[in-house]
Amino acid sequence: MKFRPLHDRVVVRRLESEAKTAGGIIIPDTVKEKPMEGEVIAVGLGVRDEQGKIIALDVKAGDRILFGKWSGTEVKLDGVDYLIMKESDIMGVIEGGPCAKGKPCKK
Repeated sequence: MKFRPLHDRVVVRRLESEAKTAGGIIIPDTVKEKPMEGEVIAVGLGVRDEQGKIIALDVKAGDRILFGKWSGTEVKLDGVDYLIMKESDIMGVIEGGPCAKGKPCKK
């Protein structure tokens, strides 16, 4: 299934956080906080300004982002959990460094 968000909305897949602390203590799923880091899967075309021109979004598919703890609406598409949020809920784009579990980001 293909899903395209409308206007300034963004589809995000949460990146899994580490299950261990730096000291080696394993954190069970029941007490783990939801990660505030994700990968952009799809973006809308943008919003229209007062003259009717479309203003494109600053994020694109494949970007690694930080967002607020309570941002977005959780949805399940084809058995996979995603968040749909407005671009304004995104705090910033993470550049460089590894993505989830030591894998390099797609660029």
